[in-house]
Amino acid sequence: MGRTTRKRSTLANRAIAASAALILGGGGLVAVNFYASAGEGWNTQPPDRTQAAGQSVSTIDCPDVGNELPEVPQGVRGAVDRELATLDTQITTAYQRFAENKERIENDPAFAEQQILAPLKNERLVIIQRIVALIEREADKPQGLEQMAPCTLRADDNNNDGNGDGGGDNGNGDGQDGGQDQGGDQGGDQGGDQGNGGQAGNGPEESDFVDIQSVQPNVANPRQRRGASRGTFTTDCGRNENGKFNPDNVIVAPGVSNGAHHMHDYVGNQANDAFASDDDLAGGATTCRNQGDKSTYYWPVLRLQNGQNENDAQADGGGKDQNVGEIQTPSQVTLNFVGSPVGKVTAMPRFLRIITGDAKAFTNGDANANASWSCTGFEDRQLKDKYPICPEGSQVVRTFKFQSCWDGQNTDSANHRTHVAFADENGRCQQGFRAIPQLVQRIVYDVPPGPGFAVDSFPEQLHKPITDHGDFINVFDQRLMNKVVNCINDGRKCR
Repeated sequence: MGRTTRKRSTLANRAIAASAALILGGGGLVAVNFYASAGEGWNTQPPDRTQAAGQSVSTIDCPDVGNELPEVPQGVRGAVDRELATLDTQITTAYQRFAENKERIENDPAFAEQQILAPLKNERLVIIQRIVALIEREADKPQGLEQMAPCTLRADDNNNDGNGDGGGDNGNGDGQDGGQDQGGDQGGDQGGDQGNGGQAGNGPEESDFVDIQSVQPNVANPRQRRGASRGTFTTDCGRNENGKFNPDNVIVAPGVSNGAHHMHDYVGNQANDAFASDDDLAGGATTCRNQGDKSTYYWPVLRLQNGQNENDAQADGGGKDQNVGEIQTPSQVTLNFVGSPVGKVTAMPRFLRIITGDAKAFTNGDANANASWSCTGFEDRQLKDKYPICPEGSQVVRTFKFQSCWDGQNTDSANHRTHVAFADENGRCQQGFRAIPQLVQRIVYDVPPGPGFAVDSFPEQLHKPITDHGDFINVFDQRLMNKVVNCINDGRKCR
């Protein structure tokens, strides 16, 4: 069927190459790997999740410190990123202890406080204080970060949607109402053992899936106004047929191996790993047909939960991080750059970095979530917090609409978000921002019908569909970027 064709040797070599660090765990020194979130976001007032004895709990919920750092001096940004990676490592280590002792924790909340939450708070406080000290070297001391050290246990409320709303706006300003929960927990027994928590034992569950045919159409795009830039530029960079995978994230965790804590598909630039500089990317090879596009496009892999293991079953980013199953090569990847419904677009700067979606949306809430799941033939129905069950002959579709407004100055920001933004519901950029070509990424998979697949995630995010996200670094040469802008502004369709 062409679902698993790839070069596995590349995966094995890259996934196993990760550096380890020692941190103090609840029961002593343990070896763990640094990683960091591919998406940020934190609800400053999380719901009350006090646990009573015998209450079912699903995961560990920690405030996302990175999202509270919109300003970090450039001279210490790398060091701060590495400390943020350590915070994430601590959560994963604590989650592993939680998973191993879940039954005892549910019957004895005091055990969870003494053996997991209190040690985790102490570990986090040390790292947060390091972050504060780093920033204070070159700027005013950030206030209130130490209050983010405590974590909680998240009650299992069986909503499985990360925000309890069963839907709502997709958070991308394009009018998509992507999270409808219609159809309930459909899917029946099609997923075999899926109702027990997926192949890794920590999700997804049967209730994370919905029959796409039970969802009502919910896509509404902004009206094209006079002067809109109606053109489209398509770049063909393949489907990752050559099997480039790694669990790094050069945007959020530069210089940190296993920085994503889950495996990524890469198309475009082939020099991308945790240690790639802008010069490395500029000189790298590309899978894009037009060699003027050396941009890097990456996203978490999709795996079949069919009882079979991938070559990374014992590697970082794979089985060691509870991401298991056969990695699926997309049947189709489409990368389009589109215009603004209200005016012309301007060129995006070289090495602009954009993250869309939130890899921690299950615990963070949906403020930065931007997942869109659907099926071929049903793409007027987009799901935000459910995986789709597609009918026979229809394929699973993941769509990422990236931010389309840029602050006109910065190629990145401390929290990797505030330098770009989504347009408002009318398609306009906020004051001080300018419209740039919007990347629309569409990834299609030929997988068996039913609830038998999952996107890679951080272990504590339980492989929820709302955690889906995409990453992009612009490495177009200036001549080609000018062509992109002219094509879009002139209303043409170009490749």
